[in-house]
Amino acid sequence: MRIKNLHKPYEIELLVADQYTGKPHKNSFFEMVYILEGSGLQIINDHELPYGPDKLFLIFPQDSHGFEVRETTHFAFIRFNEGYLKVQPTEWLQRLEYIFHNHNHLPGCILKTVTDKPLVRSLTEALLREQQAAGPHSQQVMQQMLNTIITIAARNIALFQQAGDYQSAQPLSLLGYIHEHIYSPEALRVEKLAAYFNISQTYVSQFFKRETGESLQEYISNYRLTLIESRLLHTSQRLGEIAAQFGFVDSSHLNKAFRKARGLSPSDFRKAANSAP
Repeated sequence: MRIKNLHKPYEIELLVADQYTGKPHKNSFFEMVYILEGSGLQIINDHELPYGPDKLFLIFPQDSHGFEVRETTHFAFIRFNEGYLKVQPTEWLQRLEYIFHNHNHLPGCILKTVTDKPLVRSLTEALLREQQAAGPHSQQVMQQMLNTIITIAARNIALFQQAGDYQSAQPLSLLGYIHEHIYSPEALRVEKLAAYFNISQTYVSQFFKRETGESLQEYISNYRLTLIESRLLHTSQRLGEIAAQFGFVDSSHLNKAFRKARGLSPSDFRKAANSAP
């Protein structure tokens, strides 16, 4: 299968295709695809789903994907690689991590809030115009718009992520709340969760054991370590910075927890990943 690479931090591309079947391929970068016009099929990881205007898709490295065009389609591709991630503020990186680790990698638009669709269309069209105009501070303006689109995507995933058969009157599911607050350990105490969702502490514990096969603390710990692995793989942040952002006392505390769970230190994990072919 063909592998596509991206040799700059990010790029924006408008592609107009007519009666064209894109062969499934994999990327070495992250990609968002917004449909401005047209219709056809999105194919990702051997799943197919029709697409149409105002759809936003998320595609991650190693996803096998393609599009089968049935009506002339205007695709807006937004691509970014690890180099782009490494220069982003921590707060934005957290939003991006939320997307990476909560999207199901199946076909379909992730914009579930109707009012967000025209907003993303306006931002996407503005990105394309800004790229074409190439005026003063164009790169900074484009980066801000790109980050705004990613933030909107994260918001939609947070609002509509489902947690089994649990239905809450709050806008976030129970699992979604944990994923969004993973950087704030105090907010993840069982009494905080129970109070936020107006349910008993016992139910919180029972729900997690039933839905995930793990205790609440096991689930939180495993999810946190998964995000830390992502930081080690995709950023150059020091261990002390990562430890502070995820609520560890210091890098030694992080080192001990990571080694216990993964069998090697964070530094060794990063070195092994960087040396892999």
